[in-house]
Amino acid sequence: MSDKLDFLAFGAHPDDVELGCGATIAKLVSQGKKVGIVDLTRGELGTRGSAEIRTKETKEASKILGITIRENMDFKDGFFRNDKEHQLKIIQVIRKYQPDFVFCNAPDDRHIDHPKGSQLIVEASFLSGLTKINTDDSLGNAQMQWRPKNIYHYIQWKNLDPDFIFDVSGFHNTKMDAVKCYSSQFYDPKSKEPETPISTKNFMNFVQSRANDFGRLIGVEHGEGFISNRKLGFSSFEELI
Repeated sequence: MSDKLDFLAFGAHPDDVELGCGATIAKLVSQGKKVGIVDLTRGELGTRGSAEIRTKETKEASKILGITIRENMDFKDGFFRNDKEHQLKIIQVIRKYQPDFVFCNAPDDRHIDHPKGSQLIVEASFLSGLTKINTDDSLGNAQMQWRPKNIYHYIQWKNLDPDFIFDVSGFHNTKMDAVKCYSSQFYDPKSKEPETPISTKNFMNFVQSRANDFGRLIGVEHGEGFISNRKLGFSSFEELI
C-alpha cells in the first residue's frame, strides 16, 4: 500500500493542527482524501499536563478526525531549530508521504515555536524537491525528490488576514470534539493546574467566534482561514463562493 497522502499537516505541538485546521481536515477526509498529521514536538514544556497525557489525547483526537497517519518528530519543545539537521528530517517525511499540499503553523504568532516551525516546513518543502539532496527511508532505500504543490498556513492566536477562507460548515463540531480531547490544555473548571492563555473559557469562545466570523465573511456557517505560501490561481469563477 502506498504511503502517499493528498494532504499533510504539520504542527509545532500536538493540538496546533486541530485548532488551526481541524474542520478542514475532517471535511477533506469525508471527501475521501488521504490526510496525515505530523507533530514536531510532544509539547513537553506546556504548563499544564505532560507529554504522556498529551500523547493519549492526541490518539483520541486523531480518531475523531479520521486521519490516515499521525507521527511525532520528537523535536525539543521550545528549542528545535530551523537548521540543516531538522530540515533533513522533515525532508525525509515529505518524501515518504509525497503530499500534494501541506498545512503548517502560522508565519507569525504568539508562541515562538509556531513561526519557527512554519519557516522550517516552508524551507524543507522547497529543499525536498532538489535532486542533489540525498535522503534514505527507514529501510535505507534512497528517496526520490518531492515538492508539494503549495503550502497553506493555518491561522492561530493572532488575527492574521487570510488569503482565502475554506467553507467548513457541517464539520466545525467535529473539530471542536477533537480540540476538546486535549482536556489537559484547554478550559476545564475542575482543573487545579495553573491557568494559561489557552486554558481560559474566553479562548474557547474565541475559537468558536473565529469560525463563525470566517464563515460570515464568505456567507456560510463556519470557515477556516489560510495564508497561501504562493499566489493562488483558478480556472473557473464557478469554483469561488
